[in-house]
Amino acid sequence: MEMMNNWMTRLMALLVAVIALATGARADDFLEPDQAFQLKGELVDAHTVRLSWVIAPGYHLYRDRLSFKADGAQLEAPALPAGLRKFDTNFNKEMETYQDSLVVKLPVAATAAFTLQVGYQGCADAGLCYSPATQSYRVDPSAPGKLVAVDAPPPASAPAHEDDSSLAQRTLQSGSAWRIGLAFLAFGLLLSFTPCVLPMVPILSSIIVGEGAVSRSRGFSLALAYCLGMALVYTSLGVAAGLAGEGLAGALQKPWVLLTFGALLVGLALSMFDVYQLQLPSALQSRLSATSGNMGGGRFAGVFVMGALSALIVGPCVAGPLAGALLYISQTRNVWTGGWALFSMAVGMSVPLLLTGVSAGSLLPRAGAWMNGVKKVFGLLLIAVAIWMITPVFPVTVMMALWGMFALLCAVFLHVFEPLPAKSGAGLGAYVGKMLGLAFLVGGLFELAGAASAGRDVLQPLGHLSLARAEGAAPAGEEIRFSRIKTVAELDQVLASSTTPVMLDFYADWCVSCKEMERFTFSKPAVSGKLKQVRLIQVDVTANSADDKALMKRFGLFGPPGIILFNGGKEIPNSRVIGFLAPEPFVQHLGRHLTS
Repeated sequence: MEMMNNWMTRLMALLVAVIALATGARADDFLEPDQAFQLKGELVDAHTVRLSWVIAPGYHLYRDRLSFKADGAQLEAPALPAGLRKFDTNFNKEMETYQDSLVVKLPVAATAAFTLQVGYQGCADAGLCYSPATQSYRVDPSAPGKLVAVDAPPPASAPAHEDDSSLAQRTLQSGSAWRIGLAFLAFGLLLSFTPCVLPMVPILSSIIVGEGAVSRSRGFSLALAYCLGMALVYTSLGVAAGLAGEGLAGALQKPWVLLTFGALLVGLALSMFDVYQLQLPSALQSRLSATSGNMGGGRFAGVFVMGALSALIVGPCVAGPLAGALLYISQTRNVWTGGWALFSMAVGMSVPLLLTGVSAGSLLPRAGAWMNGVKKVFGLLLIAVAIWMITPVFPVTVMMALWGMFALLCAVFLHVFEPLPAKSGAGLGAYVGKMLGLAFLVGGLFELAGAASAGRDVLQPLGHLSLARAEGAAPAGEEIRFSRIKTVAELDQVLASSTTPVMLDFYADWCVSCKEMERFTFSKPAVSGKLKQVRLIQVDVTANSADDKALMKRFGLFGPPGIILFNGGKEIPNSRVIGFLAPEPFVQHLGRHLTS
């Protein structure tokens, strides 16, 4: 028994180490601008200035945001290198970007010293877009060498951390990590009941327990070792997908890549509909099966390895959903999420094996035709992920049409157009399925109608045709209205004169998250009601003027979006909201930090 406990401890420690490495592979804090984009200037000769950027991993510069001006010299247009073209959600169009590094040789013609101004703007792949930056250099044509920045900005203050508003921190603090785990646990449990997995349980259990009779405790321990072997493989796959996503962040945003992944997911969905079979070559499956069969079950190390091998030979029913999950994880580029989600899925897939180890199979349901429905559900889910993945590529009307057709497909799979069986043969499930199918049918028709009438919102396909706001939007006359300020002095005046709490919102036209806050959060009645007694002011930093920079510098912000709460003229501690926040958590955030 002590040996068994040692093995269990070692196996669990190995899995924890894998997830710990995954966690350490991702940093959730954004870099300061001068760390994300390190610019150095050098006068190569009297007619050439070389500008070099070192771009941090996970960040990019925009080609059309580069600018060069000189007082007292003539500049020729530099030959900019080709960048990476991708659809950028911050500007809602295809942009050319630079990653890792950029070197620009700038031809100049000057007879005396002059001031060179270099403008640039970049964003983080994770979503934060920095305000346009300008760096000035004093250039003496007679003194080649490294250029010294003029009026170099002092070190920026520590970044304004997002507290519970940070997407990553909020996910962990609010329990979303556990929700992800539970969701993939259920996902794995469903996979374990697909037609080609459940019939394998007796075979796999015979390998686990070996030749002789075993007690229930030993059977459970052997099954657990087997399951941990499977979990290690799936966790490693999730971590690898997350790491690959980090390295391919820019490439994964290209429209052709998104379309390829979408097509691949649709292909995987077709395998779930039995259009074709997706599995490892039979020769490879036979070799892996023979290898595991020769190991002789009954020993923890051998059973652990067999569990790892079985993760590769579980059959075609797992191949499609697993590949789809890995594609999704690579898109999110989150190593922790990848490892945790796939580990949870492996645990779910292991439930029948654990039950087999304890009960010798007496607790498992019998295989049947009902399990074919599970495959169809996975197929529909893969199609939904494919549509979601290609959203940045197409206009909203096209996406509304796709979602409408998807809803109609769901209705067809729910037999909405088929009559119910006779009263004596129609069970509760048939009625529930019929009602759900009708809901999909109506929803699909609404989406198609919205697409045909140039709708602008997938969630409110016909909202543009109605004078009244769709359900969930603020009634007319109750929209959130901000007073605009432009300077630090105006802000101080507002704070000094206000007798109610104040909310300061940093906004820019090129800020996608700002517009999402306006569209999805500020428009809700629960939010507008919570802000009735709050004075609302806004700073538009689109132009990135000196006043804009001064306001952002005062609060240590890199760029919008940013929401800061004040009471009694002072900032409320830990009340900042950086990035998009959905209506419900935003209302909760206001409730925690605003006094009545």
